[in-house]
Amino acid sequence: MRGIVCACLLATLLLLQDPAADGAPPQLGGPQCRTRPTDLVFIIDSSRSVRPSEFEQVKVFLSQVIGALDVGVNATRVGVVNYASTVKNEFSLKTHKTTTALLQAVKKIEPLSTGTMTGLAIQFAMNNAFSESEGARVRSPEISKVAIVVTDGRPQDGVKDIAVRARESGLEIFAIGVGRVDKSILRQIASEPLDDHVDYVESYHVIEKLTKKFQEAFCAVSDLCATGDHDCQQICVSTPGSYTCACKEGFTLNEDGKTCNACGATATDLVFLIDGSKSVRPENFELVKKFINQIVESLDVGEKKAHVGLVQYSSSVRTEFPLGRHNTKKDLKAAVKKMSYMEKGTMTGMAIQHLIDDSFSISGGARPGVPKVGIVFTDGRSQDYINEAAKKAKELGFKMFAVGVGNAVEDELKQIASEPVAEHSFYTADFKTMNKIGQKLQIKICKKDPCDCESIVNFQTKVEDLIQSLTRKHILYKSFVS
Repeated sequence: MRGIVCACLLATLLLLQDPAADGAPPQLGGPQCRTRPTDLVFIIDSSRSVRPSEFEQVKVFLSQVIGALDVGVNATRVGVVNYASTVKNEFSLKTHKTTTALLQAVKKIEPLSTGTMTGLAIQFAMNNAFSESEGARVRSPEISKVAIVVTDGRPQDGVKDIAVRARESGLEIFAIGVGRVDKSILRQIASEPLDDHVDYVESYHVIEKLTKKFQEAFCAVSDLCATGDHDCQQICVSTPGSYTCACKEGFTLNEDGKTCNACGATATDLVFLIDGSKSVRPENFELVKKFINQIVESLDVGEKKAHVGLVQYSSSVRTEFPLGRHNTKKDLKAAVKKMSYMEKGTMTGMAIQHLIDDSFSISGGARPGVPKVGIVFTDGRSQDYINEAAKKAKELGFKMFAVGVGNAVEDELKQIASEPVAEHSFYTADFKTMNKIGQKLQIKICKKDPCDCESIVNFQTKVEDLIQSLTRKHILYKSFVS
């Protein structure tokens, strides 16, 4: 329970339907994953801050975790405690003996819609839900005692002391926080190590992404790789209670522990051109900054490796920092966070011309003979012509990626993007449809000297996850303001 390529820029973005987008449950562990005998109690917050539609998302999460368990009298028993200002025992560990019965019972749970007495709920779980009279088994090394607390707010009572007593009684507690939850409270509730037992999601709409973690947490077999590749790009290697990723002969594992390279990292000059026009809006501009930093995190940054520059444009163009100024990920991300929002027009053509004349010039920090990559992010139609500047950039050998969101014009993205356009242009008409973008980028191995472009691969292998993250956070914002 505690163990909770090198390739050139020839990648194909798969527009695959995300099953979770239509409410379809994810694939469960399957016969290779037998769950260990466990007394499991969900403690779920249904206070007034949890909207009815959000509470339904919690029930979907519960159902998906339960659906992967081996339920039975001598296997895993499940109970649910529902709380707000009061505590309601929805059903006990002894009530339902089959998965089907449990799933039907979960469907019937209704929110209480009052205050938030999290401490009282944990106290009830310890004294009642995990008592022998309610179906809990005698404490033994063979039976795990697990509580999963889901909450979205600050409790109106104390949780620290009662959580300590609950853990000392033998309970292993996971704390899941949603939205504006006080994260320090989650740490007071959860068992050690906190990294394994504390989770946070931006909204109830994405709580299902934690399903896989808990399915794996309850998996008793040693061959976790039998249940899936766990996002390992090439090889998944099972270890006792966990797994690691590995690469085929001739490849090395990247720092992310998931993807593989066919050669050592090479130098690259990469510049972001970021739309700071008024149509982006301040809250989304903050999400764009996070988007940039997530890409930075995937790069092999260093004095002789990847250099990153950042340019913001609206009615004018402003270099936030040039290539070579920051040579560590930490410094780069700090500089991105400090960027202020321009909030005017949209002169994308001017920005690309600036990239040519300044950003990728020697005086602008660019290195001779080093591959040049431009990533243009926009959410609207340009107020000037972009074709001439975009064409010149590509003629100079720059690899140009175009990322469009919202009201971005697809034809403009195609003008910006390098050939083949389908592999260098990313567009969605609406943030809500981003979750239908494919889960993976298929990367082809270079036939000629793959090291020439290796350092860009991390961008390709990460971009889809980053855009999906941006989507989820946009949805979170809309849920707060609606």
